[in-house]
Amino acid sequence: MPNTTADQPRFPLARRAAVSCAGVVALTGLAGAYTPSFAYAEPPAPADRAAVAQPAADFSDCPALPAGVDPARWKCEVHTAAPRLTVGKVTVALAPITMTHAEGPLPDGTNGQVWGAMHSAPTAVPGGVSGTTQGERARRPRLAIQPEYGGRSDFYTGQFSLRFRLMSPRLPQGCTIGAGAPVDFRMKRSGPSQWISTNPPLIRFSAYDDTFAAPAAEDCGPMAGPLNRRLGLPAPSGNLMTYDATYTFRTYDQLPAR
Repeated sequence: MPNTTADQPRFPLARRAAVSCAGVVALTGLAGAYTPSFAYAEPPAPADRAAVAQPAADFSDCPALPAGVDPARWKCEVHTAAPRLTVGKVTVALAPITMTHAEGPLPDGTNGQVWGAMHSAPTAVPGGVSGTTQGERARRPRLAIQPEYGGRSDFYTGQFSLRFRLMSPRLPQGCTIGAGAPVDFRMKRSGPSQWISTNPPLIRFSAYDDTFAAPAAEDCGPMAGPLNRRLGLPAPSGNLMTYDATYTFRTYDQLPAR
């Protein structure tokens, strides 16, 4: 997709303790049990399994597996979401986000995850950037926001971090919400997940977080003060991320050899 970003992992492998969740059968129905993701949905009965036409998913961002794991018990998930973000005084429907990661049981039986990549695109922020004079305020330069991977993720529990790059002709390239410390999200499901198809596998879910704090934008040069006043940042409360998403997966024994 145009104007995409693909950040490399800062913490390539995260070991996660099991979390409480209905059912102990893995999403793929493979032998052996490990804790499913927070977006887990029980597979439908065989009679209800449908094959539907879906756009082919791109598995090119699937990361390399840790040493010693069974490829048939690890799956690469490609996750696409349409988020709506409220931070401070601004609410914006973000361009779609695609995240790719791998998960499965480690040789010692604990849950493992490996980050792959994230892709996103800029979205215009209503109102633009506030000017410092009456003429500048009347000609507010355009402002766009683009989410970027913040270096932390746990898809078993729905936790991940993002930074939000701010783009405008009046702003330096590094102007970012969460530049020093990323914004941490702890997503909660809005309802049960739903299998759209089992061939190919496609699961829909919705989630939200209304508890995160939004820091001030940093590295924004002389426009930092007016920009943060315009956005209402920092905002320790009153923020919201809603998240309607679908994801698909393949086990690593089904992926083409590299």
